[in-house]
Amino acid sequence: MIIKTALVGLGSVNKNLLTILINKQERLQRDHGICFQIVCVSDSSGVAVNPDGFEAQAIINQKNAGKRASSFQGFRKGASIQDVLEDTKIDLIFEASPVDLKIGEPGLGITRKALSMGISVVLANKGPVTLAYEELQNLARGSGAALEMSATVCGGLPILNIGRRDLIAADINKLQGIFNSTSNFILDEMATGRSYDDALAEAQERGIAEADPSLDVGGWDTANKLVIIANSILGQTVTLKDVDVTGIEKITEADLKAAQTEGKQIKLVAKYENDQLSVAPIALPQDSFLAHCTGWEMAVELHTDIYGIMYHKLWEREPVPTAASMLRDAANIFETKNK
Repeated sequence: MIIKTALVGLGSVNKNLLTILINKQERLQRDHGICFQIVCVSDSSGVAVNPDGFEAQAIINQKNAGKRASSFQGFRKGASIQDVLEDTKIDLIFEASPVDLKIGEPGLGITRKALSMGISVVLANKGPVTLAYEELQNLARGSGAALEMSATVCGGLPILNIGRRDLIAADINKLQGIFNSTSNFILDEMATGRSYDDALAEAQERGIAEADPSLDVGGWDTANKLVIIANSILGQTVTLKDVDVTGIEKITEADLKAAQTEGKQIKLVAKYENDQLSVAPIALPQDSFLAHCTGWEMAVELHTDIYGIMYHKLWEREPVPTAASMLRDAANIFETKNK
């Protein structure tokens, strides 16, 4: 099955996705019966279209050379993705544009338009489902399109899949986790005497930190993920305003050292308990599961009524697992449609 695909955002996530599609092309065809044909690419400079498909390695090479979509053959001056959807056959959008928590654009508008037209969307961009989860789910149900978002929460760690697929009939009584590896890395590095600025610079260089790093250190990236989790698997109907958020900007090396002398580790923890949602730095006992989530790791602890207490952890220093999660979502969409 050939899936005509649009890439929205040509940053580190979608570039890594392209590399995975190249390296796993034969396996995807053999094991899953699917092939992704990239017919549209978009970044902040605009949109380029090739109905016969762009060559994936050529897209990577052009972006690595500093070129933008506006320099690609098939560039449509003045056009938006929404315009392209009107006259180009597209089955799927991989949406990985920068996160915007105020109005959600451009991702929210693109996702609305695609779903209303019956075009499936796989998100790495948290903005659309943080701001308009229920609306987008209703659009998807109405048109028969699929909306998947496992990459929006902790990259390759399949928190949403576990909650939706594996915890059948369960009540999650408590959930807590470390959902932002950038903040986790910075806190660990500061505890060794490294400066905040130096640790943040490394996270940005590796492509892990958000384009706006205040989303990471201010706790908002973590809060986004907690909102998505709450709406997806906790039976809540919430937005960011329902989360009490405190970031790590005021945490000092002295705070970290003081916690260590008490046998504790300060972590930026997302928490759900008694219908309350919060994000804040917490001094955790050294022998607790989350205290052992170090550096580039992310983790979640799930307390359920019938499946016991679960602990899941992921090490992610590069955006490859996030890109792989987008592929996983897409494969699940189209394999289901094939069956």
